[in-house]
Amino acid sequence: MANIADRVTRVAADLVESAAVEGARQSRSAKQQLDHWARVGRAVSSHQTASRHRVEAALAGDLDVTALADEEGVVFNAEISAAIEESLASTNYGDVLARRGITMVALDDDGEIVEYWPDGTSAVVRIDE
Repeated sequence: MANIADRVTRVAADLVESAAVEGARQSRSAKQQLDHWARVGRAVSSHQTASRHRVEAALAGDLDVTALADEEGVVFNAEISAAIEESLASTNYGDVLARRGITMVALDDDGEIVEYWPDGTSAVVRIDE
């Protein structure tokens, strides 16, 4: 059985691309850069200081964001950005729109325009030329 260091992990493509660019600047591979970011993030997230508590209070809506110091604001913004990106990556907007009764149009894997109705049916849109 492989040890934990050998486990395959999926990482968002945009993070891998950013890690490759930043890693090249820092003389690190993309994996080394991702490891570095993860360690820094872990340290910041687990460091329970008064500033961290203030950021968490702002994230929970218990403290006005304008009350945060500049450094706390940077952490707050990073937390919000990460939460938004995670939500965008994990949400199936087709299902959300269908539950709301909204018909949507999208390109399929073949590049054809497809109309999707809330009842789950769909059809390729034919445009007469």
